[in-house]
Amino acid sequence: MAKKPDPSTGSETVPKKRKGSTVLVWVLMALLIAGLGGFGVTNFGGGTARIATVGDRPIEVTEYARALQQELQAFSAQIGQPVTMEQARTLGLDSQVRQRLITAAALDNEASRIGLSVGDARVAQEIMANDAFMGVTGAFDRETYRFTLERNNLTEAAFETRVREDLSRSLLQGAVAGGFMAPAPMVSALQAWIGETRGFTLLRLTEADLPTPLPDPTEADLRAFYDANPALFTAPEARRITYAALLPEMLSQTIQLDEAALRAAYDERIAEFVQPERRLVERLVFPTDAEAAAAKARLDAGETFEALVEERSLTLADIDLGEQSREDLGAAGDAVFALTEPGVVGPLPSDLGPALYRMNGILVAQTTAFEDAREALAAEQMADAARRAIADRIEDLDDLLAGGATLEDLAREAGLELGTLDYAPGVDAPIAGYEAFRTAAAAVQEGDFPELIELEDGGLVALRLDDIIPPALKPFDSVAEDVATGWRADALARALSARAIEVKAAVEGGASPGSFGIAEVTLSMARNGFVEGAPDTLLPAIFEMTPGERRVIEGPDFVGLVQLDSIQPAPADTPDALATKAGLASQLQQALAQDAFGLFSTALIAEAGITINDAAIAAVHAQVQ
Repeated sequence: MAKKPDPSTGSETVPKKRKGSTVLVWVLMALLIAGLGGFGVTNFGGGTARIATVGDRPIEVTEYARALQQELQAFSAQIGQPVTMEQARTLGLDSQVRQRLITAAALDNEASRIGLSVGDARVAQEIMANDAFMGVTGAFDRETYRFTLERNNLTEAAFETRVREDLSRSLLQGAVAGGFMAPAPMVSALQAWIGETRGFTLLRLTEADLPTPLPDPTEADLRAFYDANPALFTAPEARRITYAALLPEMLSQTIQLDEAALRAAYDERIAEFVQPERRLVERLVFPTDAEAAAAKARLDAGETFEALVEERSLTLADIDLGEQSREDLGAAGDAVFALTEPGVVGPLPSDLGPALYRMNGILVAQTTAFEDAREALAAEQMADAARRAIADRIEDLDDLLAGGATLEDLAREAGLELGTLDYAPGVDAPIAGYEAFRTAAAAVQEGDFPELIELEDGGLVALRLDDIIPPALKPFDSVAEDVATGWRADALARALSARAIEVKAAVEGGASPGSFGIAEVTLSMARNGFVEGAPDTLLPAIFEMTPGERRVIEGPDFVGLVQLDSIQPAPADTPDALATKAGLASQLQQALAQDAFGLFSTALIAEAGITINDAAIAAVHAQVQ
């Protein structure tokens, strides 16, 4: 069968921290996803194997399989496409899941060692508050609880033990990670650093600021630049692709146009081709005629229409009717269409009550005759007929390929167009305009069996990789124009750099930056500010400078002289400053708590000891899809 385009995307994910109050929900959802989703995790060597043991706490294969499957499903939903186990291992998702389970087991082991636990009442409270066990009344339902556990191959005793362990683990984690305070001097230092702003003067230098124009390059100059910059003139690695294509335009000459169908299509879409005169209209509705009349009187006295709209707690978007014909406006149509320029009429009736109508623009009637629309309708008819004709040939072409036909056979026997292309990203060729072709050309390997690929416009293509063309320096004569452009850009950059050094020396000698061009003065800008057209290095350099210091800043298509004029310390007691401090303090507290918990859990694992069962892990990976 023909392959459809299947563009793919990728992204990275960072596992979210699960706080104690949500541990139970996540554990239960993992069970529900696994159990109700039909994932078989009950047969890994008899169901008793362990992937690891931390101290006295085992991590069963079923627990790992459920957690891993949940992670894969969550990541697949995030990126919008299925994730294979091989991709998950490349991304490190499996190791993240194992680390979470190992950390949980270490906490359980420590909680058991020190005798930390919670009572039955607390366990019951957590279970009864869980939405997964709610009945139709919205309250905990015993039968729903039993049924849900049964579907997940869990007994009530086993599940309640797990809940108790989750709560105990949360207590231990809270005891370790709670109570941290961000050091006030650190918060103040960070706020002062973030909130500091600087004033500066920037002089951009362009070719017009050079004292003498750039000279024209000689042949020797161009040859020297070509020899010194081979990377600029080297063709990238290319893939020599032979392809056989069947495109809609190839069938256009064989398709007979149906004049009756064209006329019928025109008649069906007459609203596109014949549009009556229209008005751009807004309608403001009132409860009664008296209120509408009073509002119109206020308008006549000089009050604005916008004020009336705002008074009714509406926006102009709320009352905008867009383009309206006379018929669309019903009983108000004649009055609105009587206006020859923008204005307000009313009160007039509407489906919602008496209203004022504001006309904002006139759109004249437009008529496109059949003869004028025929060309566009014919193109659509031919394209549609060509797509159907190509679709009817897919099975026969697939059979030819399955029978061993080559691309040359397809061209000779089935009328496909044969071509060869040295493909590289950005190559200029009609067939490379199709994304499906580009995707296939980049992925095909030598020896791959040609398959039909469906293109975006309904066309078909099959391709073959003939050779890999290594990068090669293009001959000078074939890139002479590019060499001249590159030489000029390089010469201009060097000339502007030299000029910037001269200007800097003159300014340091007492000259004004403005005497050399237009100087841009910025009174205050923060570290996260933006200077249009300047390189990313500009602001970091400014925040390294001392008042009065000047620097030459260079970047792609940019050369400038910057002078630091002032430093404005961050305000310490304004509402914005206090809000920034509070946010920084919260982030620091979280960072300290996470670091402390990470060190604590690492120490617990080291103290308890860990045994890894690689064979059991491999068995889980083999069954997870």
